[in-house]
Amino acid sequence: MAPLIVLFGTFVVLYVIDRYVLSGRLSRSFIGRASMAIMLIVTGISHFTNTQQMVEIMPEAMPAKTGLVYFTGVCELLAVVGLVWNRTSRLASILLIVFFIAVLPANIAGSLKSVQFGGMENGPLYLLFRIPVQILFIWWVWYFGLRKKGGSAGVTG
Repeated sequence: MAPLIVLFGTFVVLYVIDRYVLSGRLSRSFIGRASMAIMLIVTGISHFTNTQQMVEIMPEAMPAKTGLVYFTGVCELLAVVGLVWNRTSRLASILLIVFFIAVLPANIAGSLKSVQFGGMENGPLYLLFRIPVQILFIWWVWYFGLRKKGGSAGVTG
């Protein structure tokens, strides 16, 4: 739930700042990508602060779980830079969509194991929330990072 609050809250704050302080200098694409980037800072850092819980959500057959948790945390933090830098935003968006698809099995496994982390303690019922949220994240990155833009992909003129 916290990632959603960060994503939507950041979007609203950036939109209001752009409209009332910056007089519309930021593109909606940039605002959306920046909002996702801030959410990824929060979730990426959690890979280093909640490592053990993230290890527990991974499927049993996964090797080198701790290393994978750190690796995915680094991937999320690198995606932050990729999303907000116009030259790399398209590639970062594509890779982030692949990433969101790739980590979904860990969220499914965690909820099936009822891991005490991020709502997964609710068991399989959590998937009724988590899978749509993952689809939302994928859509968000596609919408703000990949769809054809009618102007600048970042800060406008």
